[in-house]
Amino acid sequence: MPVGVAEPLAKRVTQWDESSGRFEALASVEVRARVSGFIDKVEFRDGQLVNVGDPLFTIDKRPYEIAVESAEADVGRNKAQVELAELQVGRGASLIASRAITEAENDSRKANLAVARAQLKSAEAALRNAQLNLEWTEVRAPIAGRISDRKVDAGNLISGGQSGATLLATIVTLDPIRIVFDVSEADYIRYTRLFLSGGLASSREANPVRIRLADETDWARSGKLDFVDNSMTARSGTIRARALVDNKDQLLAPGIFARLQLYGGEYDALLIPDSAVISDQARKIVFTVGPDNVVQAKPVVLGPLVDGLRVVRSGLAPTDKVVLDGLANPMVRPGAKVVPQKGEIAAKAR
Repeated sequence: MPVGVAEPLAKRVTQWDESSGRFEALASVEVRARVSGFIDKVEFRDGQLVNVGDPLFTIDKRPYEIAVESAEADVGRNKAQVELAELQVGRGASLIASRAITEAENDSRKANLAVARAQLKSAEAALRNAQLNLEWTEVRAPIAGRISDRKVDAGNLISGGQSGATLLATIVTLDPIRIVFDVSEADYIRYTRLFLSGGLASSREANPVRIRLADETDWARSGKLDFVDNSMTARSGTIRARALVDNKDQLLAPGIFARLQLYGGEYDALLIPDSAVISDQARKIVFTVGPDNVVQAKPVVLGPLVDGLRVVRSGLAPTDKVVLDGLANPMVRPGAKVVPQKGEIAAKAR
């Protein structure tokens, strides 16, 4: 029986370890007001893109404008008191020399001046606080990104402040975006050993990743690893990692799932066509032809596809003559004598 045979293709290949990930926003903000009041205006369209500082909501300003005017009046009154106290202290300096007033009365005038100045500072601080509250009646976008729908319509009374503030909307950044995924304990140990031996850069120093969406066949998107967690999750035996991905076309959105390949270094490998592999229950077998032209079955451990060929991690030698065709013929089986004919294993052009 004539069969085509060829030695495995020896090639240095790049290992990419595949896993699933989910996109997350680089930054996410819940928009809440710092002051309470009635919503006068909603300044955005639900779901639009916003920039930093864009107006989102306007709260009724009138109570805060009145508070500012009241604070300004307090500042004016305290300034007058300071001026009066300064005049009294100035007069006291000349009167004490002529003994027209006592030392105690002069000291009292100085104390009154100090109290008036302190009250002026307090009034000025209250004015700044009132002006700040008035400024906060305009709720503006703290980050650039895409805003959600409004949670409150105009005319509603909302609560503001540090606790219990009403949620008005949320904003998420879109470009860049990050993908979060889990790395198994075995892969983490392998990456660390490769790093310690100099075969791989640290995963905390921007190792590359490749990404493919559900409707894509090629790994067209790329990113850089920017974070690896500091401990394993005991229940799952994985460690969390994330990569930064450009999203200039804004196709990617938080929550989308994708397949991801993480760069795992380079190594020398033997490659054969998938068609040369036979499944035998739980094992993978490759037929080879020995020096006496007798077919032998060799169990192999397979790796990923590289350039259209299957990586053989173990079980084959570089000098083995792998049977490439004729495997469907029942005459080609272990122990059978065949006539080997020279074949060729070639990688697909990229």
